[in-house]
Amino acid sequence: MSQTTVADPSARLPRQIPFIIGNEACERFSFYGMRNILVQFLVSSVILAYVPEAERQGVAKDVFHSFVIGVYFFPLLGGWLSDRFFGKYNTVLWFSLVYCAGHACLAMFEDNRTGFYTGLFLIALGSGGIKPLVVSFCGDQFTTANKHLARIVFDAFYWTINFGSFFASLLMPLFLRNYGPSVAFGIPGILMGIATIIFWLGRKQYVRVPPTRGEDPHSFFNVARTALTTQAAGQGRPGLLVAGFGAALAVAMLLCWALHAWFGVSLPFWPDDFHFVISACLALGALIAFGGIGVSMQLERARGRHPDAAVDGVRAVLRILIVFALTTPFWSLFDQKASTWVIQGKEMVVPHDAWWWPSWLVKEAGQMQALNPLLIMLLIPFNNIVLYPALRRIGWEPTALRRMGFGIAFAGIAWVIAGLIQLQIDSGAQTSLAWQTWPYLLLTFGEVLVSATALEFAYSQATQSMKGVIMAFWYLTSTFGSLWVLLTNVAVRNEAVTARIATTGYSENAFLMFFFAVFAFAAALAFAAYARTYPMQDNYRAA
Repeated sequence: MSQTTVADPSARLPRQIPFIIGNEACERFSFYGMRNILVQFLVSSVILAYVPEAERQGVAKDVFHSFVIGVYFFPLLGGWLSDRFFGKYNTVLWFSLVYCAGHACLAMFEDNRTGFYTGLFLIALGSGGIKPLVVSFCGDQFTTANKHLARIVFDAFYWTINFGSFFASLLMPLFLRNYGPSVAFGIPGILMGIATIIFWLGRKQYVRVPPTRGEDPHSFFNVARTALTTQAAGQGRPGLLVAGFGAALAVAMLLCWALHAWFGVSLPFWPDDFHFVISACLALGALIAFGGIGVSMQLERARGRHPDAAVDGVRAVLRILIVFALTTPFWSLFDQKASTWVIQGKEMVVPHDAWWWPSWLVKEAGQMQALNPLLIMLLIPFNNIVLYPALRRIGWEPTALRRMGFGIAFAGIAWVIAGLIQLQIDSGAQTSLAWQTWPYLLLTFGEVLVSATALEFAYSQATQSMKGVIMAFWYLTSTFGSLWVLLTNVAVRNEAVTARIATTGYSENAFLMFFFAVFAFAAALAFAAYARTYPMQDNYRAA
């Protein structure tokens, strides 16, 4: 529901914000420090010693993207616990301790598969649990009087994330190479401990919006339940049937996985390679998609039993979920920079003989990931100070949805260039690692347009009682982005698919790069079409 807002030009930045920003910088160093060395560690580690050497890269990518799925799935749990029971501050603090325990496992169990995977699970749980809350907790510190400062802080927030990520991406591959995995995974653990302490130090200054504890009779889920279950005179309940079909489909998917995993039953319509992570994500997608459609079909039946504002709020959330769904292809491209692009870089030549190459620092392909946060730190102020004002002067307003749509398209262009680089590698020519600078630049520009914008967009569009959960749904877009990657990896293990790829004359890697580029362009067009009809909201807390 939109609110009338009056900004106070003399308003100052809340003094508790530096604690949140400092916490995020250290936590992001921690997360990206371990994430960006994960694939290269797995490929050469005893963790995957049971896998034939020719298949290790593919299995390492599967492990990486399964981990990413967990990281962006657990925001659902963190958002629910925060909104229902503990509030954002307590939930962030407790999940941070779980996060620290996960890092300790990685450092101690570098040669033990069970211990190492336990660490990945705990990091996914801890990182995912706090992910939707820190941003919305930051937003809670503002009111309508100083929300103009919040928009600056959200950009600063994202800039700080990448400040930590830059040093992690640059240094951790060197620590892994020179000192081994215990040190390389241990340092991010220490940074996570520091992040937890910084967050705790600001405890007496934070504005703490109390949890709803499920007592709001007009919450999103209560309105949705009323809409689905209300019988209208002379009408059926088609929305309930659609939602029920989604639930039945989700159960059937999990049952298909269980039959194969537990009893060895192979079903002709269910691929054996659909492991639990893929099956669970597909089931979740069915629940969200068909449940959302069903609620939308019968939403007007909730009027009268719930205030119009609550019903309109649910309608707004459903529209937001469509926006989120259309960004999932972007994340399928973006997250592969830490897997597919690192593997591609290993086949390229580091140009140590070039006078302009910083050979004293950049020694291997994995460090190219540092370009992403470095470029973000440059592009965010460039966009805000130079690009956006210039576009406004020529009469084109760079709205949040316009920026996000163009960001998806720029990701597609980045993957076209990555595909051209792969063709050069496949031809047998020595290819300089420096060429990867171009796809990193374009992908990063797309990320700034999509992700930095979405932080403020997601917070502003959600009603007060749903901010934690809607942020969780935003982060869930990365889960489905990695799901696209896992599904593609399953497809290319099929002999019919690989034979079809061979007829194109491209290598499997090059074909998939162009495939993902086309995927992004199609998503950008669909996003632009939907954005034209989207009604923007303003849901900042009243002063």
